[in-house]
Amino acid sequence: MKITLDWRKGARENAEAHYSQSKELAKKAEGARKAIEETKKEMAAAGKEKERADVEASVAPAMKRKKEWFEKYRWFYTSGNRLVVAGRDAKQNDLLVSKVMAEEDLFFHADIQGAPATILQDGKKASEQEKKEAAQFAASHSSAWKTGAAGVDVYAVEKSQLSKHAQGGYVGAGGFAIAGEREWFRSTALGLSIGVKGGVAIVLPVVHQEAATLPYSFFPGAKEKGAAAKELGKAISANSDEVLLSLPAGKFSIKRRV
Repeated sequence: MKITLDWRKGARENAEAHYSQSKELAKKAEGARKAIEETKKEMAAAGKEKERADVEASVAPAMKRKKEWFEKYRWFYTSGNRLVVAGRDAKQNDLLVSKVMAEEDLFFHADIQGAPATILQDGKKASEQEKKEAAQFAASHSSAWKTGAAGVDVYAVEKSQLSKHAQGGYVGAGGFAIAGEREWFRSTALGLSIGVKGGVAIVLPVVHQEAATLPYSFFPGAKEKGAAAKELGKAISANSDEVLLSLPAGKFSIKRRV
């Protein structure tokens, strides 16, 4: 080891100078060591963050569920596994009849002003039970719910019986002229059941054969729609906004079924 001495200083002064220098170097070395340790910690943390981001990126797509075309409408599957779709507004009513409804389907409508076009796919081959389910769904989403009625008459017709033209002119948006005989479902009770299946909030008419397996039912009542959506969303662990979209217009009475 080579040591440089200052000839102008004595032995003691040279020793003190070297001692001070060694302390300064030791201090710098300690600072460097701490900086390296901090850098290692930051790199480790960054690695964990990246690892977590990679995991989230790989999991997130699996958690996203692709919605079916009919989910923009009101919908359910009958006990015979036939799809029922109902319009949310006049525009959807027209689209359902003009673009979705086929000749083998049936059109259901509550006999009241302000009711959705409700289509039972392959309805001509449906059982009486399935027709009752479609009729109750149509009734429950009609303005009869808002009035607090216990029930309302519902009818079913084929596509060939529907028209936008009637005596006196063209029928407005969401409405249809009906020709010929109708199949009636008199005094159809209002009532729906709600639950979660496969991570999706579903609503069934209470006459549905699987409705008893869902935890809650609701009927016209006194509870405001927003409050009912929050209560049901919390009860079934579903998004309250999605539940809100599933509910008819009006007020509610909620009952736990199971």
